[in-house]
Amino acid sequence: MIRGALLSGFILAIIAFITTSTFLTVAYLNPADVMSPHDRIHEGQIHIYPDKIVIEVKDATWASYTNTNSMDPLLDTGANGLEITPKNEDDIYRGDIVAYESKITPGLIIHRIVDIKEDEEGKYFIFKGDNNNTSDPEKVRFSQIKYILIGIIY
Repeated sequence: MIRGALLSGFILAIIAFITTSTFLTVAYLNPADVMSPHDRIHEGQIHIYPDKIVIEVKDATWASYTNTNSMDPLLDTGANGLEITPKNEDDIYRGDIVAYESKITPGLIIHRIVDIKEDEEGKYFIFKGDNNNTSDPEKVRFSQIKYILIGIIY
């Protein structure tokens, strides 16, 4: 009876070890998918020369960022951004990092789009800073969106 109980306990310990090891291996080798920005610059648009780098993007602008910590560690003081102006709401995708004018606070806010929804007024965007615990408190309309971040240079 004692040998049977020990054997059962040993088998349960092995199963627990295998289950835990498998879970840890799967979690380590296959992390959860995280929203990424839409790919806007293709390899053929990037030219690297010994004395310069040329990125072919029409109507891009340069941006710097205020240290608010909301987009840490991605955007911080010293980061340089390349931005474009979206032509319509179909140019904007879930995962994009976008600068928009808030109706709640002055200045531009640069956060990631975490959801795109529709209501009786049409399409709207839900934003969240990568380092924030909650989404931004307003529905953002296309008219508020000023730029889409297409590249970061540190």
